[in-house]
Amino acid sequence: MKRSHYMTKGLEKAPHRSLLFALGLTREEMERPLIGVVNSANEIIPGHMHLDTIAQAVKDGIRMAGGTPMEFPTIGICDGLAMNHEGMKMSLPSREIIADSIEISATAVPFDGLVFIPNCDKVVPGMLMAMLRLNIPSIVVSGGPMLPGRFNGQKVDLISVFEGVGQVNTGKMSADDLQRMEECACPGCGSCAGMFTANSMNCLTETIGVALPGNGTIPAPTSARIRLAKKTGMQIMTLVQENIRPRDIVTAKSVANAVTMDMALGCSTNTVLHLPAIFQEAGLDLTLDIFDNISRKTPNLCRLSPAGPHHISDLDEAGGIAAVMAELAQHGHIHTDVLTVTGKTLEKNLQALNPQILRPEVIKTIADPYSPEGGIAILKGNLAQDGAVVKQSAVAPEMMQHIGTAKVFEGEEEAVEAILQGQIQAGDVVVIRNEGPMGGPGMREMLTPTSAIVGMGLGADVALLTDGRFSGGTRGAAIGHISPEAAEGGLIALVCNGDKIQIDIPGRSLVLLVDEEELLQRRATWKPFPKEITSSVLRRYSRLASSAAKGAVVSI
Repeated sequence: MKRSHYMTKGLEKAPHRSLLFALGLTREEMERPLIGVVNSANEIIPGHMHLDTIAQAVKDGIRMAGGTPMEFPTIGICDGLAMNHEGMKMSLPSREIIADSIEISATAVPFDGLVFIPNCDKVVPGMLMAMLRLNIPSIVVSGGPMLPGRFNGQKVDLISVFEGVGQVNTGKMSADDLQRMEECACPGCGSCAGMFTANSMNCLTETIGVALPGNGTIPAPTSARIRLAKKTGMQIMTLVQENIRPRDIVTAKSVANAVTMDMALGCSTNTVLHLPAIFQEAGLDLTLDIFDNISRKTPNLCRLSPAGPHHISDLDEAGGIAAVMAELAQHGHIHTDVLTVTGKTLEKNLQALNPQILRPEVIKTIADPYSPEGGIAILKGNLAQDGAVVKQSAVAPEMMQHIGTAKVFEGEEEAVEAILQGQIQAGDVVVIRNEGPMGGPGMREMLTPTSAIVGMGLGADVALLTDGRFSGGTRGAAIGHISPEAAEGGLIALVCNGDKIQIDIPGRSLVLLVDEEELLQRRATWKPFPKEITSSVLRRYSRLASSAAKGAVVSI
């Protein structure tokens, strides 16, 4: 029996049918499979401004294939607009609320299948968490990536503007030029143009096998994106008919594929928070050790903005996710026997697509990679006993190994003020603490301080450490997710101005060079940094969130 029959069939369901008639449905539409279309469209996120168009295409595809679409919404926020103020504390908690809200709606109405339409930041992982939690036939089609802008003949994106703030502050750019760049860096709809968090997660939905080929890279403003949405709407009907469910697709081999592609593509460090949270919903364990083990043996084949000059549209032209997967698969780095939402294995998909690397400057080969290791590294040591995360593909060679002097700040705003006032010098290690999941609370993403450092020309001279997190758009020696966090009494809470900190990214080490006796004395007088939490959402999140090393998920 179809799930929707619990709502549409039988004498006792006459009141339910009456309400469906009130929605304008015909009896014939009630007889067909009912497909929930989860649309995160709103007018506060540039990546979502066109999602109603994508949703309409999805619904057209569902109807063409004999189903009845029923659209419902979920929330979303733009991390760029929330950056560098209290609003960013709401970003990571929104992931849990997105997942919960979808679970509520899709349980209250027993849909036969679901199509998820995300774009941007926490919406993609939140939807994937809900998909695996509900485990009914499902498929994803995102809104797609934004095209890069152009300024003075060069490609630019949102990160160019963030770094422009530091350039103006040091006289490397005029305020007038920055104002002109503001107007052209983000030229239209889509998730910001580089391999930032949203595009990282959209690419990984394709990698995991829960979206059709092309989902990660086809640009948002193109008709190809609308056609993909129609095909997605048609494909959900096949998944319903064959009863192919997300947990049939998302397996231990999918976990390995996702992390391998994460490393090859040079994705956002935020994937280290989101993938464990997503796979946990399928009962699969993904630890920091798995990330690091796979990183050590996976070559980095792409360096998109912020790590390099190319954008997601370039990756699409170069052959897309399929071309990267095919290159990895040829050398045994990818499990090709996994099932995907096409109803076929990845091997069959690649055979049908026959992808080629069309722009070798965008997608490198295994024989000639950007680096022999993946884009992300996991560091451990006394300063990060449970781990810390760095996007090593975006770190200047000079900073791969570094000993610097700590300058400590109790939060992002304090650090940004010091950076812009010129208080940070070459050789410093900026430590921003009390920004973790519990202590922030909310584990703010901090793009402003890292971009200011790079914009001021200090990217090869200054490191930033935090128990919070950095944007997918961050570049430089920015080490985040330090666990245990300061609020838990992690060693980052005991760092003092003037301490020496040793960073060894190739050696996977992060060490506070202070003797144990001194640390014991500091521990004896330490007290948690006082923060008044006025938001009920953040109070709840602070109490229930796990550590960053475990995905910062809410557990009860």
